[in-house]
Amino acid sequence: MIVGIFSSAVPFLLWAYAALSLAAGLMAVLNATAPMWGALCSALLLRERLNARRIVGLLIGAAGVVLVTQPAGGSELHYPAIGAALAAAFCYGLIATYIKRWAGDVPSRGMAAGTQMAAGVLLVPFIALWPPSAAPTPLVAASMLALGLVCGAIAYLLYFRLIADIGATRALTVTYLIPVFGVLWGALFLGEALSATILAGGVLVVAGTVFVLRN
Repeated sequence: MIVGIFSSAVPFLLWAYAALSLAAGLMAVLNATAPMWGALCSALLLRERLNARRIVGLLIGAAGVVLVTQPAGGSELHYPAIGAALAAAFCYGLIATYIKRWAGDVPSRGMAAGTQMAAGVLLVPFIALWPPSAAPTPLVAASMLALGLVCGAIAYLLYFRLIADIGATRALTVTYLIPVFGVLWGALFLGEALSATILAGGVLVVAGTVFVLRN
């Protein structure tokens, strides 16, 4: 239940809100801050030493976040949406720390199935608070199914297996690829501009993650 809340239910709500205002590439860069939040959570909850290298990584990553969240070309950014995206990334770092300390012996398939079911059950009551304005079209239903299966069930099955095999900290290294693919898919499928700010900020966030996760 706890893992379902912080790995699916809460972050999925936050990403859905952020996606109403932010570009996919920007969200991917913000999502890449998860290992940095994980390092902070490990230091606070597990008393892991936050050495000089990790502190430097956190500062570099923070600089990257500041860079990508600056308005460009007279445009305005929706800062509540940015806050929601960062809060979702924090949830990922927090729950990776929780799994490492209190749920490391849970089988990955059981974790993936149980957390998704728990998150679904917890979110059902919110449908009455924000009902859809119309019945979903077949395309919308198919998109929701694809998100649930590919980005939810299959992705979490692989991710929890990775945590079990190599540990939570090393499993978070998959975050290196999120800005790359997020920016790429946003440019290819959504026509998002590849701005120098996003690219530079993404490089800084990934560089900060490298410092944080290096042994």
